[in-house]
Amino acid sequence: MVSFRGHWPIACISLCAPMVPAQQTDDSALTTLGVITVTATQPTSLPSQIPATVVGADREQISATVNVTDAEDALKYFPGLLVRKRYVGDYNHAVLSSRASGTGNSARSAVYVDGMLISNYLGNGAAYAPRWGMVQPSAIERVDVMYGPFSAAYPGNSAGAIVDYITRMPEDFEAHAAAGITVQPSYQLYGTDDSFVAHQFSASLGDRHRDVSWRMGADRTRSHGQPQTFATRTVGREVAGDVGTTVIGAVLDRDRSNNPWYLLGTGAEYTTVQDQLTLKLAYDIEDDLHLSYRLGIWRNGSQGEVRSWLRDAAGNAVYSGAVNIDGRSYTLAATDFAPTREDLLHLMQGVSLKRQGEGDWNWELAASDFDYREDELRSSGTLTDQQGTGWRSVLARGSWHNANAAHVWDFGVQQDAWRLRIRRSDATGAILSAVGGRTAMLSGWLQDSWTLATNWQAVFGLRLEHWRAEDGYTVSAGNALGHTSRSERHLSPKAALSFAPRSDLLLKAALGRAVRMPTVNELYGATSGVLTVVNDPTLRPEKSWTGELSLQGNATRLIWRTTLFHETVRDSLYSERSSVNGSVVTRIVNVGRIETPGVELALQSKDWLLAGLQLSASATWADSRIRANRGFVAVPGDTIGRHQPRVPVWRATALASYRINGQWNAALGLRYSGTQYSTLDNSDSNGFAYQAASRYVVADVRLRWRGSRWTASVGVDNLSDYRYWNFHPYPQRSVSAELRYDF
Repeated sequence: MVSFRGHWPIACISLCAPMVPAQQTDDSALTTLGVITVTATQPTSLPSQIPATVVGADREQISATVNVTDAEDALKYFPGLLVRKRYVGDYNHAVLSSRASGTGNSARSAVYVDGMLISNYLGNGAAYAPRWGMVQPSAIERVDVMYGPFSAAYPGNSAGAIVDYITRMPEDFEAHAAAGITVQPSYQLYGTDDSFVAHQFSASLGDRHRDVSWRMGADRTRSHGQPQTFATRTVGREVAGDVGTTVIGAVLDRDRSNNPWYLLGTGAEYTTVQDQLTLKLAYDIEDDLHLSYRLGIWRNGSQGEVRSWLRDAAGNAVYSGAVNIDGRSYTLAATDFAPTREDLLHLMQGVSLKRQGEGDWNWELAASDFDYREDELRSSGTLTDQQGTGWRSVLARGSWHNANAAHVWDFGVQQDAWRLRIRRSDATGAILSAVGGRTAMLSGWLQDSWTLATNWQAVFGLRLEHWRAEDGYTVSAGNALGHTSRSERHLSPKAALSFAPRSDLLLKAALGRAVRMPTVNELYGATSGVLTVVNDPTLRPEKSWTGELSLQGNATRLIWRTTLFHETVRDSLYSERSSVNGSVVTRIVNVGRIETPGVELALQSKDWLLAGLQLSASATWADSRIRANRGFVAVPGDTIGRHQPRVPVWRATALASYRINGQWNAALGLRYSGTQYSTLDNSDSNGFAYQAASRYVVADVRLRWRGSRWTASVGVDNLSDYRYWNFHPYPQRSVSAELRYDF
């Protein structure tokens, strides 16, 4: 067993997991039962004892192999993961999906930067993606991912995965500057035939003087993304009679249910300007006592442009009124082509006082705050304002091990609070609708890593959570509803066992319960302008049990892992058609039970397979299906046996890195996802359409040259120009280039 003296919190990395080329390891590492001490060059804020699968990549690995324009790109080749990033600078829909959770379930994963939460648990879904903009890509020292709810130190939102970004701190004076460009040179879809360009600039400074170190970074992104939404009309729902302006330009295609429809033009084509400022300070009060402060400022200005493809007889674009398409009459609504303007200013701060010493005790006190200083969306003469929204966290945690290190205890207490305020007003300032409320979680945990024998280790944990929701309100159409406060308590046990029959083989089993509480918006949000579709304030939490059995080995040149996993989720939270007071409405409901059995295979070369060549690959099979549901979509029972939305049966990645010489490196990556669905009843049989989710296989290439000061890289994502969808269209072939200077 590796000693953990002086290394709390430290990384405990499963050697078989990294899916990008890793540093060489020796065969004796598996005798540590899958838990190793990571040096100061590979820090993490994960707990000191990890009872399940963890994958990781460091700064050099990411730089050599991945075309990174945003922080989430670092996860591109991790097993079983997908971030639905639609364009460079995608700020509101880049949701993280894990092997048993789809891209509609943003609240089932946890993303941290330097130990501070950037996952957005105010809601669940595309609009509540992690705040990736708080992570400067060039500052990433490493990123680690832990799969499943197997650590007692994390809430039920960790049921899918925990992502931990650590940003670097300098040892001496350093300065960096970079400029990059990404181009979709010939984007063609429906009636769009155009090029889309993103420019990025970044700079950072840092230094260390005796006991004080600091790093400051600034980024600017200006991105023109491809169209994301489209105005449509279904064939067969036209107005009777031959009325309206005769137009051409509509594109006849089939929707996700294979019904014919017209696409009339683009409804959201974002031009985005983002500014990011990060500051990180550290002070070593004593050799084993450290104080740190982190500040993140993120400003976003975005214009959602619209383009009608409809043309009248004189060739003029038509945006409103009655139109006639192929002898069918339709009326264009004001919302079909509604430009938007969004202005956001988000501020994140955090402070930590940590003891990391040689004694038996180590501890940390930390607090963080995320604040929507400004958050305004203007569209169709209305203003949606979320100023005052945000979340806070305060924690105290520690670690203790006994004299012979047979037991290592992790424990802590944490208070988290979320506040949501959404106000929608007209041009006069009159309130049209409003949603708000607060949730809070007081939690405590205890986890023991027990070395039973030289080749046996057990980890037992227990998490206690007290959750409350209060001050909920919903205002709509001049009416107001106040919601009753409620509270709940839940226990979540965790257990894991590791056995190493020999130095190059390791068997691990883990079991954990997770309780994912409803978010504020799931409880009190309204899905339209009438109060009959207010979400249910009595929603039950999601309760899941997840098990994992892994066998991992260390061959001469390869590290491999086989993992069997199974997740059972009861009362899963989904948007569904249901009956309320005799009316059919769509709102958040509890789906009875979802079962997900699965298998994951992963391998990587721990050394050069050939001269300069390293390989890694993964394949994930997950048969996620709805097994019980008292609600309905079209008819009662039509969801039973159907696939969970946005969870494909198969996912796979492969990555080859070739070191040409000391300066040049080339990489080829492949990403695959099988057939998936967007609806609970799987009625969307056509995945290659707007609002659908498709299968895909894409290839990415990267070439990097690195000198003593200068680094230049060029890459292509989606080399074959594959057209694929996840409700919105993904990018087509994208060429990127970057020039970087390091002093």
